[in-house]
Amino acid sequence: MKELRNNKVVLGLSGGVDSTTAALLLKEKGYEVIGLFLDVMGDGSSDIEAAAKAAEQLDIPFVHRDVSDIFEKVVISDFCREYSIGHTPNPCVVCNPNVKFKTIIDVADELGAYYIATGHYARIINRYDRYYVQQAASLRKDQSYMLYRLGQDILSRIIFPLGNFQDKEETRNLAKSHKLFSADKADSQEICFIEDGKKAYVDFIEDRGFHCEQGDFIYSDGSVIGKHKGLLYYTVGQRKGLGLNLGKSAFVTKIDPAGNTITLGSNKDLFKENVVSHSNFFVADSTERIPETVDNDCLLAKIRYGAGLSPCTLKAGDNGRVIATFDIAQRAATPGQSIVFYAKDSEEESAYVIGGGLIESDY
Repeated sequence: MKELRNNKVVLGLSGGVDSTTAALLLKEKGYEVIGLFLDVMGDGSSDIEAAAKAAEQLDIPFVHRDVSDIFEKVVISDFCREYSIGHTPNPCVVCNPNVKFKTIIDVADELGAYYIATGHYARIINRYDRYYVQQAASLRKDQSYMLYRLGQDILSRIIFPLGNFQDKEETRNLAKSHKLFSADKADSQEICFIEDGKKAYVDFIEDRGFHCEQGDFIYSDGSVIGKHKGLLYYTVGQRKGLGLNLGKSAFVTKIDPAGNTITLGSNKDLFKENVVSHSNFFVADSTERIPETVDNDCLLAKIRYGAGLSPCTLKAGDNGRVIATFDIAQRAATPGQSIVFYAKDSEEESAYVIGGGLIESDY
């Protein structure tokens, strides 16, 4: 490993407006910026061309790494396996610590750069000699939820140039003012390796050997009320696309892979005060245990990316589980999604991520 220089930064460069503008900001602050494109599918897609064009326009060095093998083994295999057992995974949560940021750090070490950066909307703060991801100034664009599994070795070296931007328009306007070609480029799709749409998801997963079969729809009273198309087509909280005419609204409340059944119920059945998580990760010491420094009086959590923060308390369960008890019952805590825990030191300050875990089916 080369000696690391504090004025040198490796930035994850996709060619989109966020990462391109982040590179521009770093360069304007005097950093020696190196653009790094991560090829997750190994197909030499047009995204590489866009990233290379962005680097050329910014006049920064450009490198790329084919990470398709580890992405397939770690991210895609987990995504397919989770869906096949009725869970709804978030691949970004798996990719960020195991592929994206790990590779950026490795390349930074290789090239002698101390800092790394991305175009995420988030901020870094230091509390009690530990680094944490803090919510972005724009809560609508905030991506801190996706970053809860990053450890101190990564957090201590990250710069998020867009963290204080108020909205996406501010990013686009800055890009336009510098005539960056990415200024009007559309935002990336929800899952970077699959086209949007449920059928595309199912085809992608089945192409990798995970097949689904029809099974029973069961109502909350135990009665069988119809046949479902296969577990891959459904998620907890879903109402549309059930293919049933019950004369009333019905929602997916439970998916049972062992019995290949899907339970339906009312909207009221979706609300729970307790949410249990496994595979937990706490940022302060990179362990699954709740740190002794956690103060239940200032804790908040969210059970999906688009949700708001809600007050809760945490206690340890068995086998590394964590039980979050919310002041207000949460709707559709979905197995496979992440519950992310935040602390907030005062009303004036934004909350910061202290950890999180994967939501369990039942407990």
